[in-house]
This record gives sequence, structure tokens and C-alpha cells, in this order.
Amino acid sequence: MPKIEVNEKSFFALLGKKYDYDTLEKKLPCAKAELDEKPDTSKSEDERVIKIELNDTNRPDLWSTGGIARQIALYDGAKHADYQKFMSSPDAVKDPENRVVTVDADLEHIRPYIVAFVISGKAIDDAMLKDIIQTQEKLAWNFGRKRKTISMGVYRVSDIAFPVHYKAVDPDATSFVPLQSTEPMTCRQILSDHPKGKEYGWILKDFKKFPLLVDDKGEIMSMAPIINSATLGAVQVGDTGLMVELTGDDMESLMLAANIVACDFFESGYEILPMRVDYPYETKFGKTVVCPYYFQVPTKAYLSHINKMLGSSFTADEVCAALYRMGDETTVKKLTIDGKDDAEFTLFPPPYRNDFLHEADVIEDVMIGRDIASFEPESPSDFTIGRLLPITQFSRKAKTLMVGLGYQEMIFNYVGSRRDYIDNMLIDESSVIEIANPMSENYQFIRPEIISSLLRAESKSANAQFPHKIFEIGKVAYLCGEENTGTRTRTHLGFLAAAANANFNDAASEVAALLYFLDHTYEVKESADPRFIVGRQAAVLVRGKAVGVFGEVNPQVLENWAVTVPCAAGEIDLEALMRSDV
Repeated sequence: MPKIEVNEKSFFALLGKKYDYDTLEKKLPCAKAELDEKPDTSKSEDERVIKIELNDTNRPDLWSTGGIARQIALYDGAKHADYQKFMSSPDAVKDPENRVVTVDADLEHIRPYIVAFVISGKAIDDAMLKDIIQTQEKLAWNFGRKRKTISMGVYRVSDIAFPVHYKAVDPDATSFVPLQSTEPMTCRQILSDHPKGKEYGWILKDFKKFPLLVDDKGEIMSMAPIINSATLGAVQVGDTGLMVELTGDDMESLMLAANIVACDFFESGYEILPMRVDYPYETKFGKTVVCPYYFQVPTKAYLSHINKMLGSSFTADEVCAALYRMGDETTVKKLTIDGKDDAEFTLFPPPYRNDFLHEADVIEDVMIGRDIASFEPESPSDFTIGRLLPITQFSRKAKTLMVGLGYQEMIFNYVGSRRDYIDNMLIDESSVIEIANPMSENYQFIRPEIISSLLRAESKSANAQFPHKIFEIGKVAYLCGEENTGTRTRTHLGFLAAAANANFNDAASEVAALLYFLDHTYEVKESADPRFIVGRQAAVLVRGKAVGVFGEVNPQVLENWAVTVPCAAGEIDLEALMRSDV
């Protein structure tokens, strides 16, 4: 989970009061956080650093000193800030004056989106500069998927000639002096020679043109998302006006990140000045976008549902008060449903939050706003007799059979990377579920099958004596338009045998034995699964319906996993075997 470091003096100044560390530790749960490390009290207050660990990845607004301070202050009864002073909305667009960014049409298929605003009003001190850098890195690394979805740049506005131009340039013919360097480098050279280019160059390396941000005099500001220039992009303590820009390939995430940063600066005493971006192509927010911009969608919840889920008896006023402590604006409509009094809440999230998807999210805020510790545990008034689910019983039978066939059971995580579940397996990514806000690219996708997990284990088992025979019974998930949720989760059995003589017949024998003892007759037919060798694979059909596949693993797949011996594998949908129509 993300961890942040906050300057003690700045933090308590934003909070408007000072707590001892034990009290602060008790306050942090309202921000889904905990105290990771207390500061060194031998240092002066302005040098002390409080280390805080965040326990939620869907609240990037909390990944900064300002975000944590704001949430605790609201929880303690502070009034909501008036973000309408600078925040545009569909019905009220702020005047950006001459602060404009123009976008090159060639960027649509490179790095298509940019949003920006200006802060002014007071000088940047050392603590604020460090917090800007930290916020920049946390948003770009965690929320922005290592700068692919979001990157952020900050520039001295006094040196910028507006309008600013977001251009696509020839990387071999364009050069500038990047930060941390004294000599000009071409954009291409930066990818290969500059530390930041080596770290983030993978985002741009396959494009013929690179994105470049320049002012109206042609002065280069940055090559997003890699590095700022050493001239306009070098922010220092004492600067009084800054332009903040964010680029990426996800417009909604950029708008949210911009709102987060703008609100943090606003609550630190800065004036926020809007900027306009003119696009030659359509975005989710149109061709002309003025930022910061309120785009959050209201979410509804019902008093009866809140009380039922929380086991409470809150009044409508108490619910509104709890939500207010979380920064939410709420309207209430009295209702009568099935002859019983009820209330419908419409929650309007603050501009820095975009994590309300369902009624359950509203209920969570009510629970936190009321204080989680205030909910007393209750023993159930009735009881049930615990029984295993039918799929659990069926899976245990299948597990026993696989052990009897000489296989060793494995247990794996069902979250992994694109490389694990898509690239290495040669499968189409169109049905693979991608996590919207992963902790890292290593946990970006939900596995759609089990064989990839088995191959990962096999790739690390080369020193063990062959043959290797492993299996797993576990969950997989994939996109499915037939389901109300758009996804389908199933229990699968996957097996893999690695040996010098592993072949199609081995896998066929294992499937035959398994289905015989599971009391199913089956048929096979030719299949075209890219994970297996063409002509050495077969689909498993029970009563005409596909329930699995087996065969010899494709040599390219084995090479991708660095597996050096032939493998025979198979995968069966156990829930499909249990369906009444099978």
C-alpha cells in the first residue's frame, strides 16, 4: 500500500490544531490510514517527518499531506472548502483568460490528453516543494501506472509565454537540456542515456513521434512523461506562481488527479487559476476543456438499506452529518416504501473523489463518518448449520482424484501482470479483466485461466527432478456480456505435466480418468487454442457443451516462460460439469 511522508509542522498547520502522536494514530482510520513511524523528536518541529501508510488504493486524494490533513479536519468538524471559486462545471465554465494549451492532432494515438491549471499567491517553501514532488510521484507511480496513465509536470509560470503548445515531434531532430543534465540531448538520446529516460522510456519507445510541451516562444518545457527541461521545468523554493500540467492516456484519471492537486494547493492558501485546453479531436469532456473541472456523478442510497447493512437505527439527519464529516454534500428526499417511512439520499462527491460506484460506497462513508469504533459487535439472534457448498464438495472430490493420479496441489494468487496472463500465453486480451486502479503493473489483471499460474511455477522448478506433475483448483474470471455484472467468475481445475516425453496422449489419459471418476461421459473435438500446439490439442465436450481443453503446450508459450522441457496441460471448468443441463 502507498506510504507518504509528511512534514510535521506543515501537517499540523493545515490541520489547524496539533495532536500528540497517540491521538493522531487514533484519528488516522478516518482517512483509511495508520501511523507507520513516529518522527524523531530530537529534531526541530519543522524537520520532523511523520510516516503514514495508506490502506486503500481507491482514494488517491489521501496520498499527500494536504489530503490527509483535509480528511482529519473534516472528520473533526471543519467546514467544507468552497471549491466553486475555481472549479468549472458543465453549467459554469471559468474564464481561463490567456492561459491556453493547444494540442497537436498527431498526439491522438501517442499520448492524447493534457489538463493544466496555474497556482499563485504565495511563495513555495521547502516543505511544500517536497510535498509537491511526493504527490507528483505517488500519483504518477501508483495511480498513474508508472506514468503511463498519468504524469505531472510543474513549471515557473513567470517564464512561460502563453499559449502553451502540446506537440508531437521527431525525437531524433529535437533536442533540449533535461533536468539533471547540463548538455542538450535529443529526445531519443534521453530515453537511452538519461536516468529518467531509462526508467520510463518504455512508454514512448515504440512511437515515431514523441510528445513535447513548449511555450509560445518555442522554449521547451518538458518531454512528457519522461523529464522536464532544465530551464522552464526547474522549480525552486521561493517561486510564487506555478503551472501544473498532467498528461496521459486516460482523460477521467487526469481530471481527477488535477482536481486532487488543485484542491490541495487551494487549502494550503494558494489561488487556483483555470486553464483551457483546445483539442483537435473529441475527448470524454469535449474538444474544449477548462480545468479544474467538476465531473463527479451523484450516487443514491436509502436509509433503510444503510441501517440494514450497518445494523443501525440512524436518522436521516445523522446520516447526513456522517457524510458531511467525510467531505460529501448530500440532499435528502423523504419517501414511503411499502407503507414504511424511508429516505433517499443523493450524494454529491467532492471534486477530489471519484470512488463512489454503488450504494455500498455511500454506506462505507456513513460507517467511517460515524466512527468505526462506535459500532458494537452483536451476536446473531438465530443460527444456521454450516454446510459445504456443492462446488466445494465437487472440487474436493476432483482434488482427491488428481492426487491419486500423482499430481501435487498448488495454490496461486489470481491477480497478475499483462505479461503473465496475456503476452506469455498468446491469448486475446479482449476478455481479460483489467483492474482500474492496480497497486502496480504486477497486479493489473485478473487471471482468465489457471495454466498460466502452473507455468509460472514450472518456470521456477527446473532444478527439481522430472517429471513434474502439478495442479490447482481455483477461481478464474473473465469479461462476459451475458452476466449482469459484465464478468463471470468460475472454479476451474488446471493441471500440467512437465517431462521429456510429455505429450497429447498423457493429457488425454488424465482427462479420461478424471471425468470417468466424476461420472461424466465426454467427447473431444479439434480446437484452436493458442496456448497449445495446433493439431495436438482438443476441446472437451459434455453433452455437446464445451467444459475444457487439453493438449501439448505451444513451444512459444514455453519459451515465453523460460520452460525448457515439453509440457502437457489441461483445464476443466468444474462448475460447468455441475450445471443441470450437463
